[in-house]
Amino acid sequence: MKTLTDQLSQYAAYHRDRRNILTHFVGIPMIVMAVAVLLARPVFGQWGGVALSPATLVTLASVLYYLRLDLRLGVVMAALMALCLWFAQAVAAQPTATWLVVGIGLFVVGWVIQFIGHYYEGRKPAFVDDITGLIIGPLFVVAEAGFLLGLRRELQHDIEARVGPVRDSSAARTA
Repeated sequence: MKTLTDQLSQYAAYHRDRRNILTHFVGIPMIVMAVAVLLARPVFGQWGGVALSPATLVTLASVLYYLRLDLRLGVVMAALMALCLWFAQAVAAQPTATWLVVGIGLFVVGWVIQFIGHYYEGRKPAFVDDITGLIIGPLFVVAEAGFLLGLRRELQHDIEARVGPVRDSSAARTA
């Protein structure tokens, strides 16, 4: 299994423009919430007040993967994924039209924002070359938020040593 640094470096190689990273702070959470909402039906039962659905299983599998990569980031991801699951279950309890509008709406708008960011980057999304980019994207956003807060400097340094620093957004994209 690839290490945390391997995974984040591979993903970061497709995300060196600050504007692209900023769009990911909005787009990726929207997509994660959309997937959770859309997978929150059907409900197979309840366990400890948690609705058991495909969203619950995907969330659990994702969190276990994040925890295996890194305990500290995994705990943060677990909390964020739990909030997504809570939101998804609340939306899934609404009428079908509301559930679909919220789920599909978040999904479409999230991807539009992602593709705008990749226009600035001048490079395709990471998942096009490696499907694991779909699960690493949310972790990348959390790691980048931590870097902005001055956390995990060694991890940031290791990633930048492999793929270079983030480019300033003020440099206009040349097409």
